[in-house]
This record gives sequence, structure tokens and C-alpha cells, in this order.
Amino acid sequence: MKIRRIFAVTISAVFVLGLLVLTSCGEKSENTDENGKAKVVNIGTMNLVNGDLIAQYEKLYEKELGVDVNIVNFDSGKDVNTALASGSIDISELGSSPSALGISNNVDYEVFWIGDVIGSAESLVVKNDSGVETVADLKGKKIGTPFASTAHYSLLNALKLEGISESDVTLLDLQPDDIYAAWQRGDIDAAYVWYPVLGNLLKDGKVITHSEELADKGVITANLNVVRTEFAEKNPDIVTNYVKVQIKANDILKNDADKAADEISKILEISKEDATDQITQFKYLTSDEQIDYLSDKIPTTLKSTADFLVEQGSIKTAPDLDVFKGKVTTKFIEEAVK
Repeated sequence: MKIRRIFAVTISAVFVLGLLVLTSCGEKSENTDENGKAKVVNIGTMNLVNGDLIAQYEKLYEKELGVDVNIVNFDSGKDVNTALASGSIDISELGSSPSALGISNNVDYEVFWIGDVIGSAESLVVKNDSGVETVADLKGKKIGTPFASTAHYSLLNALKLEGISESDVTLLDLQPDDIYAAWQRGDIDAAYVWYPVLGNLLKDGKVITHSEELADKGVITANLNVVRTEFAEKNPDIVTNYVKVQIKANDILKNDADKAADEISKILEISKEDATDQITQFKYLTSDEQIDYLSDKIPTTLKSTADFLVEQGSIKTAPDLDVFKGKVTTKFIEEAVK
């Protein structure tokens, strides 16, 4: 299955559904007041192990945002891009790879918060009996990963670093649940994916590399929070309050790991031990670190990711670094910490 063909379908879907914005104005008007301010905010989640889960468990969005809240679950960043392009959600988390893809294809949103910097929570796993011990051993193997995700980006870089070309392996575009089913059937030899599916694969599999190791080699991935530009312009107070919620949730993650693990385990329906372990596999940033990353590291990461997507034939051209800098903002964090 050729990567470039799958990405082409994904990008086309984003733009076709983006046209729905023009036909959904009537529905949107019911969710705004006479001044165009939102009465409802639609928040996308991928149930990633970061402050979003704490916010959901403690119902901080409902308590702090000052408007009605709808939470919409997604399995992948490419689905988030589609929903943002259509205007069906206003704010969401998604990975740095689909963020770069969305910005490169003019999905009009801004990055304003970093949910986490990904460590070993996203890993390349092989079956124990596969005979594979290193990435270099993957030649001729079938590997599943969700295309246009941070895991996909990390996988391609892991292969590239070992001098393995795409033609040396068979890459399959599978959503996390489909990866687990394919793994059980024996349809794939390896997978690059995240929890909770990663945890299931590790019952009879082992990690041969992960995103923390790749970050040490210059391949940084993160889970970002984005907001539609139009929504942010009309509702800056909601976005600022959203950041305040994330700050409060991050404080729990960083300073009360036991409470955080308890709440995350209940949201994800996993054991508290598993939740405790997963929390250690991400880096959660303070407000000052957020501003530092958003000012420098994140635009550079997005640019590097977009350049890589061009190399893969996934997009024709990548925007200049200044475009990505213009799509990343610290103003809501700065307002939130005043």
C-alpha cells in the first residue's frame, strides 16, 4: 500500500469536508448569540494521557469555560483535521504530524497549547517470536500504524535512520483498534502505536524503539492543542479559560501523580498501575516551558515535519518557517497566567 496514495485521500477528505463550512452556517447560528459569541464549544479529544483527561474527569471544561460544552472523541489526528476544516469542532488536541499536515493544507487553526511532548508512550513493537531485535531487522516485514499520525512520522524516521526504504517493508494504514485486530490475526509483524492499544500489544510483544529515543536523535513529536482561528478571534475568553483548565490539570499531573493516575485510570478504564506507568512516558510542560517551546521548538518541529511529508510525496510543498511561526501563538497562555 503506497503512502502517497493514502495521504492524497486524507488531504482530499479534509478539503471536501472543509467546504461543509459554507453550508453549516445555519446550524452554527443556533450556537452563537446576537454578537456572534459562542454559546456552545465543541472540544475534540483523542483521550491522550495528558491534562485533557484530568479536565474531563473533573468536568473542568463545564465548570470553567462559561458556555455549554460538547466533547467529541476521535481516533486519529487526520479525523480531527477533517472536523476542524468542516467547523464541526472548535478546539482539539492532535499530534504534531497531523498539525503540520493541516497547516500545510490551509486548515485555518492556531496551535496554542502543548498537551505533552511524546516519550516512550508511542513505541515500535514487534511480536516476541518475530525474530526481530532491532529496527534494521524489519526488512520484509508488515508494519501497521495510523497514517498521518505522530506514530507514522516517527516510524518513517526510525526506518530512515537505519537506511531502510519504504520498498523494504510493507506499511499498512490502520487505526489503533484495527492494529490490535491485525496483530491478533497475525496479519502484521510490527506496529508503531500508542496506548491503550500499545499495552495490549506488549502482552506478547516487545519494544525495539520509541519516540523518546527518536527525540534524542532530533525527531521530536508532541501532542498539541489547536483552535479554529475564527473561533479564537470571536471567543478569546473561552480559549484563555481553556488554557487555565490545562494549567490546573497539569499541576495535578506534575504534583499529585497518585490522584492523576486514579482519575486517568477511571477515564480510560485501565488499571491505576498502567495509568501511573503511562504518565511517566510523557513530558508535561510548565507555563514558562510552554511559551519557550511554542516560541521556538514547535514551529521548527512543524516545519521539519512538513518537509519530511514533502519527501514522502504526501504534500507537494511545505510552507516557510514563518508560516508555521504565524500559526503558533503564546497569547492565550500569557493571558491565562496574568
